[in-house]
Amino acid sequence: MRVAIAGAGLAGLSCAKYLSDLGHTPILLERSATLGGLVAAWKDEDGDWVETGLHAFFGAYPNMLQLMAELGISDRLQWKQHTLIFNQPEKPGILSRFDVPNIPAPFNVIVSILRNNDMLTWNQKIRFAIGLIPAIVRGQKYVESTDKYSLIEWLRLQGVDDKVNTDIFIAASKALTFINPEDVSAMIILTALNKFLQQRYGSKIAFLDGAPPERLCQPIVDHVIALGGEVHTETSLREIVLNPDGSVKHFLIGGLGPESQELVADAYVSAMSVDIIKLLLPRSWQGMEFFQKLEGLEGVPVINVQIWFDCKLTDVDQLLFSRSPLLSVYADMSVACKEYADPDKSMLELVLAPAADWISKSDQDIIEATMSELAKLFPAQIPDHAKVLKARVVKTPRSVYTAIPGRQAYRPSQATPIPNFFLSGSYTMQEYLGSMEGAVLSGKLTAKAVNHTLKSHLISSQTLGQTTAAKALA
Repeated sequence: MRVAIAGAGLAGLSCAKYLSDLGHTPILLERSATLGGLVAAWKDEDGDWVETGLHAFFGAYPNMLQLMAELGISDRLQWKQHTLIFNQPEKPGILSRFDVPNIPAPFNVIVSILRNNDMLTWNQKIRFAIGLIPAIVRGQKYVESTDKYSLIEWLRLQGVDDKVNTDIFIAASKALTFINPEDVSAMIILTALNKFLQQRYGSKIAFLDGAPPERLCQPIVDHVIALGGEVHTETSLREIVLNPDGSVKHFLIGGLGPESQELVADAYVSAMSVDIIKLLLPRSWQGMEFFQKLEGLEGVPVINVQIWFDCKLTDVDQLLFSRSPLLSVYADMSVACKEYADPDKSMLELVLAPAADWISKSDQDIIEATMSELAKLFPAQIPDHAKVLKARVVKTPRSVYTAIPGRQAYRPSQATPIPNFFLSGSYTMQEYLGSMEGAVLSGKLTAKAVNHTLKSHLISSQTLGQTTAAKALA
């Protein structure tokens, strides 16, 4: 059956892929010219890729890894040494490592913490470990109960002092959610820690070997088209048109011009961000409790900065936690990514977070502030030796949902009260939060929900037809 999907980010792409596998015909619509949504990228006038964000893949991403295996592209992930690396602002240019040994979980992560003597005292390590015991022993149910606390509140309840927050969790919070520990839900960070502690390679990091639109998104599109589906870029959802009973009659869609056309399908999916779908909800749906809850969700602003230098700044092949008040994580993509490799020059990709106070500032202001922070991280090279060749700033005013305390209650299921309308996106209810893994899992769950509904409808129609035929014969 035909399924119209608005939004070709990872959620929409994943949904289309799994619907194709189930024998349906997805019609995937993307308003921009580039696939990927929050993982989109495009080439600048020099032929260099400019990315929407710095995308790290974790071993604790089973649905992403399964998707790539099914597409035959697992070898496009470049796995790094199993370690977490932090800058030390008080020791410019010095890195602190949490090297994870190749032993069973959770002992591997625990050993990596115990071995690190740069950032935590033994007392802090013990308090930290004790604080994590409830999350490890009582599992996800306990973790979800912590959504009422901010991370900093939960840490203080466990007797973990503020230095652990300053040294570890500010970096982790900004990397995972783009906001600070005093703002983020404790559930978010504890969920990530639980995944890392439960899986031997859960915290191991990989980078894609090139730009996501070509190396990840295009293989999904090829798979969908090969199975009879359709993918249309520069085509947006303009209106959800309803039947008298409140179900979807058709999508009104359009390209770059003013003309619109009707797209009729058997089921309809919004794989757009929560901020966009709230704007497009039909008036008659807005009073429903299910859709009213969406008002409790809002995308977080994110800024990605890429800077090309005339020399090599580092040979570290890994994601690094900056521990900067302005920056979240960064990587030298000329080392970490095969397609961007350059033996003589560096290209740093950095995430500025929290970005709420910077999203309206000029690119030049953002670049200057970033360079000031980089001078602290690379005091031997910046500003005297390394020269900037060019820089690019990509602003996303509304990215993944803002993971403040209490948001879990507002996250919707993929199925809605409207029988032929579904939601997909990492903001919907699934266990991997606002992330690439969450987007892929949500797409898979949406495909299952759509398939279940369409099969049930088909069976009901067949049963009704058989009953009518039997009455006619009688």
